[in-house]
Amino acid sequence: MNKAVRLMSILLFMAVSFGVWAQTETANNFAPLQKWKSAVLTGDPDTLRAVYSSTPGAKVQTADGASDVNTDVAFWSGLKVTQLKIDVVKSNSPGAGLQELVMQMEVHTPTATTARYVSAGQLWQKQGEDWKLVGIQRTGLTRLQQPVSMDKQIYAEGVDARAEIKEALDKAAKGNKNVIVVFGANWCLDCHVLDMAFHRADFVPVLQKNYEVVHVDIGKGDKNQDLMNEYQVPMKKGIPAVAVLDSHGKLLASQKNGEFENARSMGPEELLKFLNQWKPKA
Repeated sequence: MNKAVRLMSILLFMAVSFGVWAQTETANNFAPLQKWKSAVLTGDPDTLRAVYSSTPGAKVQTADGASDVNTDVAFWSGLKVTQLKIDVVKSNSPGAGLQELVMQMEVHTPTATTARYVSAGQLWQKQGEDWKLVGIQRTGLTRLQQPVSMDKQIYAEGVDARAEIKEALDKAAKGNKNVIVVFGANWCLDCHVLDMAFHRADFVPVLQKNYEVVHVDIGKGDKNQDLMNEYQVPMKKGIPAVAVLDSHGKLLASQKNGEFENARSMGPEELLKFLNQWKPKA
């Protein structure tokens, strides 16, 4: 398990283990968080550093391992962020003067033509009249949004995958579409990343117009292996794995080399290129 996956596991643990959570406008408008956001947008290291606790010193954990406040400040100030959208997905107050937040952030910078994403957990402590950041856990910048929870059941267990593919083929034939078969599992982080990408505003029109999508559960690598072999997507190359069929069931494309296995490191351009490449011919 690499460092990025370990850090994401920590964030996922935070998301399910902090007790009773509330996803509210109050959490998104938590005044200290807005102060931190404003400091990030200034790009001034000293303004940003003042938001972090010095006594006790703030603890920082990134995808590269344990870090310090100066490194975190340098990360944010160095980006020269022009827009920062923060979505607090989990919030909890574990004790007096403490506030825990788990969030997803959409980051825009002058050097990137498209948005980047950061998933993070923050622990705030009230010190006197001020709130200070005392704990930070975050990913690095990614080109696709990362989940902070894998609760979504993308891959239904105990269903007849062949029957679902047949149903999708019937629908595809009526709508002049192809069929995308996505092999994966609910425990797979990259499978959730791919699913989130498929729900992006720029992906939905392409998918709805050109494809029927079927998700096939592979369990722990012990389910639907006959289908994986039939559609030439080797389990040993990892998941998610994708095969494209025409409306007659003919295999048009298969990921023989685990091209989407590391979906969290991919960009939307690569995925859109794949979808446009294998959509039905006009």
